[in-house]
Amino acid sequence: MADRGKKPSRPLRPRQGGAPGKRKRRVVIDQPKQRARSEGRGKEVPSPKAEKREQPAPDKGGKVSVASGATVKELSAALGVPVPEIIKIMMSVGEMATITQSLSDDGVELIATELEREVEIKRVDEEQPEEIVYDDDPSDLAPRPPVVTILGHVDHGKTTLLDAIREATVVETEAGGITQHIGAYQVEHDGRKLTFLDTPGHEAFTALRARGANVTDIAVLVVAADDGVQPQTEESISHARAADVPILVVVNKVDKNDANPQRVRQELVAHDLQPEEWGGETQFADVSATQKQGLDDLLEKVLLVADAELELLANSNAPASGPIIESRLDVGRGPVATLLVQRGTLRVGDAVVAGDAWGKVRALHDFRGDRIKEAGPGDPVEILGFQKPPGAGEHARVVTNEREARDLAGRRSQRLRAEHLARQSQQGVSLEELFAQVEQGAIEELNVIAKADVQGSAEAVVSELGKIEHPEVRVNVIHTGIGAITESDVMLASASRAIVVGFNVTPNAEARALAKREGVDVRTYRVIYELIDEIQQALLGMLKPETVEEVTGEAEIRDLFRISRVGMIAGCYVTHGLARRNSSVRLVRDGVVIYETTIASLRRFKDDVREVQAGFECGIQLEGYNDVKQSDVLQFYETRQIERTELAGAGGNGRASADSG
Repeated sequence: MADRGKKPSRPLRPRQGGAPGKRKRRVVIDQPKQRARSEGRGKEVPSPKAEKREQPAPDKGGKVSVASGATVKELSAALGVPVPEIIKIMMSVGEMATITQSLSDDGVELIATELEREVEIKRVDEEQPEEIVYDDDPSDLAPRPPVVTILGHVDHGKTTLLDAIREATVVETEAGGITQHIGAYQVEHDGRKLTFLDTPGHEAFTALRARGANVTDIAVLVVAADDGVQPQTEESISHARAADVPILVVVNKVDKNDANPQRVRQELVAHDLQPEEWGGETQFADVSATQKQGLDDLLEKVLLVADAELELLANSNAPASGPIIESRLDVGRGPVATLLVQRGTLRVGDAVVAGDAWGKVRALHDFRGDRIKEAGPGDPVEILGFQKPPGAGEHARVVTNEREARDLAGRRSQRLRAEHLARQSQQGVSLEELFAQVEQGAIEELNVIAKADVQGSAEAVVSELGKIEHPEVRVNVIHTGIGAITESDVMLASASRAIVVGFNVTPNAEARALAKREGVDVRTYRVIYELIDEIQQALLGMLKPETVEEVTGEAEIRDLFRISRVGMIAGCYVTHGLARRNSSVRLVRDGVVIYETTIASLRRFKDDVREVQAGFECGIQLEGYNDVKQSDVLQFYETRQIERTELAGAGGNGRASADSG
């Protein structure tokens, strides 16, 4: 039997790879320290962290571009300047900034000025989309329908004309007869399709008209024969020329007794629109939308312009792309977007991205509301499937899958969020500005939450509210959105002491009940100028009454009497007006105002009197002032407050006629 305490004659060797269950310890030699030992003790070797902290020397190069809302780190990389130097500049102006903080546009310009650099700030809404050139095989190109935009002044019959062309009743559904959305429709003439865009004529919808001109092939300018060229007619001509599209002029309402089509032609010649019959190059068509006269001639001329001046070809076999004409939040269906397909074929199931919105096409509807499976070039189509309403005017395109669409939209959303944070920081005020506002009287703000039925209308409402300017009061739109007014809107209004305005939308039952409990003012409108008028009236109520000064009379000091325990009494002669007890008075000496006070005592002979008329003498004692001299003049005045009846300095509301547009 072996002795348990006896050791083996030789040590046991572990198996190759070590004992089972036991890991080998890995030894890592610190390379910098090893070099230090080999090169001799006492020599200092920089560590990798120190090398990483080293920044490049400031780049004195040329102009650099940064995105609006860039962080301190991003600006540092763009300028080639160390982060601490940028933070130091911000601290010198009293603002603490961190490396991940979004800088306002003013802050970026300040830093660039301090560093003597030129910086271009790129904003998302100002960026011009890069023109995409497709290398399509000529065999894949096929003719597509021309896209025609109806432009012109309000009440010149644009929608009525389109209504007559497609034999529908769109104008009857518009509030006040004014088109307040972009409508996209298709008609057929001689077996060929034409796509029409109807843009609003009201001046509040300038952005919508510009957007319509930018996606069109031909601009049809409608001018009333009895009204002639108007301001929005000139504006529409500018939009069409900026979009570099041919213009076709329609002289409408030629059936009226006071119609003068020749005068319209003469006025348009001044805008370089020479009629073809006068030796020019512009096509003119005389029509009557209400009587449906001249419509065939108009459509033939539209096709003539398309064939003569344009080469309208598109590849229908490519992934679909085109501009978002309009978007809205539909109850029951969710986000709905109107897309004008310019290239490719859009099908149900495609993954699409438009700005910061993305989605998968769940359903397609044509302009009649009929469900379709696909839409080709030149077709306007309604899309269901976006996760939120895309911005009107955004370029939508089909991508490989939903993951790519989500990624592209997320990048755009991140940029928009950074810009929003930058604007919020820019709206802040310093202590010096705050004290200045306290001394001058802080500006009163009317907080507004604006909701609309479609994206374009929301933009128009915010734009018009932004035009209302006044040195004492202003409108602050704290939130805007599309869709019905909800409980969250009411709660936000309650927390921020705001009013809620809805344009073509109404609050649901829960929101209405909550607004009543919270005391939130919720107002709805169908015509934009009514909304602007009421907002201006609300601002009028916030204005402080105007103080008006009225001079009631003057008196000349002709003698002085000093009475013990009373003081100096001025013997006066009232030259005009009257002197009234307790009225304010200015002491004027040689044309210079010496002192302002009130009348402490007014006497005529030995009697106290309430007032003294012109042409009589009296004795006057001034409140708290005795340094009066002969020949001084006392000017009596009263101040009263008058309620404001006009918002002077406010932008115009652009009121337009409420007839068909």
